[in-house]
Amino acid sequence: MPITPDTKNWTWVLEKPCPECGFDASTFTAKDVAGLVRENAAAWPATLDRADVRERPDDATWSPLEYGAHVRDVHRIYLYRLGLMLEQHDPLFPNWDQDETAVEEKYNEQDPDVVTRELVEAAEAIASGFEAVPDDAWQRPGRRSDGAGFTIETIAKYYIHDPVHHLWDVNKTR
Repeated sequence: MPITPDTKNWTWVLEKPCPECGFDASTFTAKDVAGLVRENAAAWPATLDRADVRERPDDATWSPLEYGAHVRDVHRIYLYRLGLMLEQHDPLFPNWDQDETAVEEKYNEQDPDVVTRELVEAAEAIASGFEAVPDDAWQRPGRRSDGAGFTIETIAKYYIHDPVHHLWDVNKTR
């Protein structure tokens, strides 16, 4: 299942290594995120081409296909949020229930080839979006529906942990 950090203290992702996957956002800048997105996206096709792509290791853990579909949607959601932050002052992002989306969209029944293509395309779109952020816009604010506030800089570094962590998730037990 997706990681669910404490929404009141989400900044841990920016300040120290993840205790599970080891990802450390403090070691790079927001301008580095585009390259990290592309590097991560390049690893997903092999992951989604595995024979066990639909197999869950246990009842509480998503299959590689479910993780891949989730990561695709994370790229899309954050591209949308980035656009809001560039177009509006301090927008409030619509709520996104990732678990509900997984069920409604039947992640584990989707075609792995389609998910792969869409994930890579969505990753390129968000990578290009971050590359296009003007230097004077990195501090523009935005807020999640739970009230957590971000700047474009912090949301970029927060967001990239998700696809990195989920690639680690699907490869740690296999």
